[in-house]
Amino acid sequence: MNYEAIATWSQVISSILFIGVLVWLFRTFLVPLVLAAQKAKNEEIARAERRRDEAKAALEALQVGTGAAQRDAAAIRDRALAQAQREQEVALVQAKESGERALRNAQGELARARAAARVALRAELASGALELARKEASLRIDGSLNARLVERFVQFVERRALN
Repeated sequence: MNYEAIATWSQVISSILFIGVLVWLFRTFLVPLVLAAQKAKNEEIARAERRRDEAKAALEALQVGTGAAQRDAAAIRDRALAQAQREQEVALVQAKESGERALRNAQGELARARAAARVALRAELASGALELARKEASLRIDGSLNARLVERFVQFVERRALN
């Protein structure tokens, strides 16, 4: 027997057995650890992706909400401008009507003041004329002429009353 061949084959078989034991140890202990670590890492990645997707969805919802809020703000601004324009127009119309009413009232007041001034002037003129007539009459008319004039006036009034 060849001891060299046996030694060589002994080394080959022991190497194969060593490799087999290493493979068995690797598969028994290291592969489950690697698979568990890989599974944990995959779950962590999946959670991170879910959080990312949820964050993206929340961001899109917020962007939609922001767009809606911007549209609402624009609509409110437009309504406010339109309302302010209407109120301004109403205020202008009311101010114009109030001014015209004040002008008409002032014109009416002016007409009433003129009429009152005319009446006062007539009364003053009539009073002055009567005073002047009395003075002139007292100088020109004596008692008998005055009695005849009064008698004629009374007859005139009586005739007018009968007609």
